[in-house]
Amino acid sequence: MKHSGNTILITGGGSGIGQALAQRWHDAGNHVIVTGRRRQALDAAIAGRERMSAYVLDVTTASEVEAFARQVVAEHPQLNVLVNNAGVYSAEKIVTRRDLAQAEQMIETNILGPIRMTNALIDHLAAQADAAIVNVSSGLAFVPYPAAPTYSATKAAIHSYTAAIRPLHAGKVEVIEIVPPQVQTELTPGQSNDPNSMPLDAFADEVMALLHAPDTPAEVCVERVRYFREAEAKGQFDEALRMLAQYS
Repeated sequence: MKHSGNTILITGGGSGIGQALAQRWHDAGNHVIVTGRRRQALDAAIAGRERMSAYVLDVTTASEVEAFARQVVAEHPQLNVLVNNAGVYSAEKIVTRRDLAQAEQMIETNILGPIRMTNALIDHLAAQADAAIVNVSSGLAFVPYPAAPTYSATKAAIHSYTAAIRPLHAGKVEVIEIVPPQVQTELTPGQSNDPNSMPLDAFADEVMALLHAPDTPAEVCVERVRYFREAEAKGQFDEALRMLAQYS
């Protein structure tokens, strides 16, 4: 992935991992477009920063995604990088019958959102130089968290989707996966102050260092997530799953 001179669109860029990465890409000399559902958060993310733009967008609405794609390409024809970062999380107890509204929202946001965004912009991206699609998954894609089975499944799906489309776009659009560990954000209440979560700035700095390596890796895994990413290959999957189950 080219380090600077890109026009980068990042969904869920108004807070958390999305905001941290967006601002670092901007600092590196890129024009950055952030989207999200909350105008106030988006405005705060771009405040005082030239070459940053913000659009309100709900990736769970198919017609809104299509309309937005037409608008952003018209207003930013140099757009060459799509970062599918928007995501939602809900803990679940699935041992008894329950309302599935939160599970359906996670599937709509975490899986269909990136698929819709990619579909809406792929023709444009394929025609750009140095084009890239960056999908944000999770360490839980590789070892699921029993307290959040649907969320874990959505991230496993994004990992699989990203791996599947990578060879299809070889030579035209670079396809990259960022695999976060648990990071100090407000994905869940109080997580931003959790000492067991990776500090957000440290995570964003390590991601940028990996992305700016001479050869950008297909999977951007910070050291803190490697235990989960490599658990199955190293015969540690059951051990890792038992560890996560203790917190369920």
